[in-house]
Order: sequence, then structure tokens, then C-alpha cells
Amino acid sequence: QVQLLESGGGLVQPGGSLRLSCVAFGSIPSTDAMDWFRQIPGDAREWIASIEADGRTSNGAPMKGRCTNSRDIAENTLYLQMNNLTPEDAAKYYCHTRPSMADYGAGRTSVWGQGTQVTVSS
Repeated sequence: QVQLLESGGGLVQPGGSLRLSCVAFGSIPSTDAMDWFRQIPGDAREWIASIEADGRTSNGAPMKGRCTNSRDIAENTLYLQMNNLTPEDAAKYYCHTRPSMADYGAGRTSVWGQGTQVTVSS
């Protein structure tokens, strides 16, 4: 079973930047997509960004235009570069693998990391 470990969170001032990393321990099929989500206690998880198996990227509304996600397949690492952070971006950020529909049908399940906390405050 793949395990995901996020890092790079911490305290940043408003307007600052952070780069989050998500290292996968174990082999992730090249057909998997990977996503970033965030969550504030008591709220539902929000989709932040995705990178598909073919490399296409997309961003969700909360950080559209302020984040860039990328994937280093050789290093089994996913990155999320976040810029111009505001206090509303404070949350726990999670990475997530998303198997292909064929793999879901074959019984594979998605995997979540434990999350990394981001705090935005002056």
C-alpha cells in the first residue's frame, strides 16, 4: 500500500509563499492522477489542484491563479507552489492519489496523506 507524506507547511505572513511537497512511499502507477485538497476543522475538504496522468494540470477556485502544482515522477514527489497567501488559505493541506477508472474497477482505492498545516498570519 502506498503511503503519502506531506511537508512544507508552516507559518507565513500574508502575501508570502510556500511550497508543499508530497512524497510517495511505494510505487504509484503512472496512470494515477494526484490531487491537493485542504480542510479547516468543521468544514468539508476543498479541492485545490490536480495533475492528471498525462501531465495536464488544473486548479480549483480557492487558489486559482495563485498556485502551481507539479510532479516529479522519478522522485515520486508532488509539489504545490502557493503564492500571495491570505489568512483564508490557512488550513491543513492533503495530497491524494486518484487511480484510473479501470483500476478503481479492479479494486484499487485512493490514498490520502496525513496533511501539513499552513498558517497565514502577521
